[in-house]
Amino acid sequence: MSTMADAMIYVIDDDDAVRQSLEFLLSTAGFKSRGFDSARAFFDVLPQVDSGCIITDVRMPEITGIDLLKKVKEVKPSLPVIVITGHGDVALAVEAMKIGAIDFLEKPFDDDGLIAAVKAALSNAADTGKRQAELGAIKEKLAALSNREHQVLDGLVAGHPNKTIAFDLGISPRTVEIYRANLMTKMGANSLSDLVRMAMLADILRDSGTPNG
Repeated sequence: MSTMADAMIYVIDDDDAVRQSLEFLLSTAGFKSRGFDSARAFFDVLPQVDSGCIITDVRMPEITGIDLLKKVKEVKPSLPVIVITGHGDVALAVEAMKIGAIDFLEKPFDDDGLIAAVKAALSNAADTGKRQAELGAIKEKLAALSNREHQVLDGLVAGHPNKTIAFDLGISPRTVEIYRANLMTKMGANSLSDLVRMAMLADILRDSGTPNG
């Protein structure tokens, strides 16, 4: 069985500078990587890819990161995919996770956060038991939230900005910010993407009756 350091990381982004900086970052962390400037270019090698991890930008011309993710899940369902979204693209990130992305990172992302996400994706692919344990811990934390905190979390998972959540709940955007900060603390989340990922793992989306699309 290949070790984590042997794993190939496939980086798909139409922005040359972003793609090259990602490849450089991965190499400094000891990972091998291959870059592709479009989803189409990556599809040429996809049939030969059996392991590793994919990092893709969501907004790309022609074939988007969401379309790429759908194709990967169809052809190689066990291959972990991390999507990179622009700031405020939570709705897109949620859609990606519903399709099967293992994680998402918001630009501008932290270098350590990206490497941690890659390591987690590779180890999760090899260890579903750990996933079950993580799910149990998340459900315990969710059970400790107040009703209002649940409502704010549902809004965030639906991809709504603070202003929309505030309007829907009849509270001020500043109050939503305070609830959001409390949620991050109570759930032990490092970022909004982390918080949404936890909620997705626990199927909050399905339970909250958020409409698809």
